[in-house]
Amino acid sequence: MDLFEKLMKLDRRWIFLFLIVVCVLSYAIDFYVPILVEPESQKIYDYVENLEEGSIVLIAIDYDPNNMAELHPMTYAMVEHCWRKKVKVIFTSLSQNGPGMADQAIRDISDSLALDRTYNGVEFKGREIVNGVDYCFLGYKPYYALVILAMGQDFRLPFPSDYYGNPLDSLPMMVGTHNYGDVDLVVDVSGGNITDAWISYGQSRFNFTLALGLTGVMTAQYYPYLGSGQVHGIMGGLLGAAQYEQMCDNAGLAIDGMRIQLAAHVVIIFFIVMGNIGLLLERRRLKREGGI
Repeated sequence: MDLFEKLMKLDRRWIFLFLIVVCVLSYAIDFYVPILVEPESQKIYDYVENLEEGSIVLIAIDYDPNNMAELHPMTYAMVEHCWRKKVKVIFTSLSQNGPGMADQAIRDISDSLALDRTYNGVEFKGREIVNGVDYCFLGYKPYYALVILAMGQDFRLPFPSDYYGNPLDSLPMMVGTHNYGDVDLVVDVSGGNITDAWISYGQSRFNFTLALGLTGVMTAQYYPYLGSGQVHGIMGGLLGAAQYEQMCDNAGLAIDGMRIQLAAHVVIIFFIVMGNIGLLLERRRLKREGGI
């Protein structure tokens, strides 16, 4: 029995075990994976980079824990980029499982901002991130289409108080901030169809600048909106998050994850190729035996 016949008869559980071992080793071994930045990710970074101090970005955490591996790094990279530039952030979540993850991200990134860091040759002094001054977390409300429409009128309609129970009018950064017209950029980080509502009920109606952070499997279906100009830029999957980290000079979970993803893809492609070769050889053998 040759190698291909053995592979054809191999129990798939051994393949899964081998893939697990490869993923663990690729995480443990530090090696460099080149990351080429795509224009659709570059446009989001450039837009944030060119915002003036005191500008406001609204970031919607519209994903569940099952999408954290791909989307959480996007949130971390973008929020830290905003806060390093002293751009204020309004957080909301139209997914019922999002508020806990948003609160975790706020606390983690606030801790990171307390340290002096240098990114792309620019030194940023550590500072305290203050609720109501540097950010406002609106929280979650159901019926996301209605919430998106209501925020276009006034954030206070669906969210009279923030996630922590503070009236919006008591927060310094929300004084004079009423709706999308007072926000410089809206970013939807999503793992589901809430993105459609942001486009249909949000951007199409109120004409704000919209950027998307999406899971890898979702990305392709939103490129027509990118071409039409309704969407300013797209970060797609873990690669999109890694591209943003690369541009920010702030390597994190996404760049680490690219090593694992690369190794896993190589293993999967190897077994696909070997399986197809084995199948072709098996068909040739059966055809030859049948002709005898």
